[in-house]
Amino acid sequence: MVRAGGGAAPATARSGDQPPVTVPRDPAREAAHRELSGDLYHQNDPGLLQRALDSFWNWIGDLFDSASSATPGGALGLLVVVLAVGAVVAALWWRLGTPGRRPASAVALFDDRPRSAAQHRAAAEAHAAQGHWNQALQERMRAVVRALEERALLDTRPGRTADEAADEAGRSLPAHADRLRTAARDFDDVTYGGRRATEQTYRRTAELDLAIERATPHAAPGSPHTAARPARQGTAG
Repeated sequence: MVRAGGGAAPATARSGDQPPVTVPRDPAREAAHRELSGDLYHQNDPGLLQRALDSFWNWIGDLFDSASSATPGGALGLLVVVLAVGAVVAALWWRLGTPGRRPASAVALFDDRPRSAAQHRAAAEAHAAQGHWNQALQERMRAVVRALEERALLDTRPGRTADEAADEAGRSLPAHADRLRTAARDFDDVTYGGRRATEQTYRRTAELDLAIERATPHAAPGSPHTAARPARQGTAG
């Protein structure tokens, strides 16, 4: 429509007398949700355990990304650090063995088959020659205690433990008291603690055995062991 005087009148488009047709959004959304919630669309969805594992690995990935960004060298630097830590843990595990706890009551040092100190020494050397350091150390400690019994520096008493033998012998041989306690501790660590003996720990106990053979006992006042008898090689204690 053009007005007189050249003015243009705005044109208004009419769609008729009916109001425009609109589709309600909420019902449409609910209908789509009901449709997509059907079992047909979720047959291949991961289970609860799989979703938990996925979340865990995503968390690990995020943690790795954060750590690598804070480590010099990025991901490669972090990998080197992880490998270094793993190597240290493996070395400690190999050196110390499986951690374990000693039983509340220690087992007797000797079994029911009495043997002489010389026999225990021979068994220890045989194990040492094969690199069986655990058995070698155990037999050498038994040789130490049996030799003390053979010299009457210890009473022959069934059921004695390595710690008890070390404490009792230390009173007659005070110069070797610390080494006796160390040998008893090494014996306990191997026998009850799950530790692995080494050639060094075995040689330390063997040197103690030889030193005690040459040692002169100290007669404490009131001690029943006032004199040492000569070592009786080849006899049972």
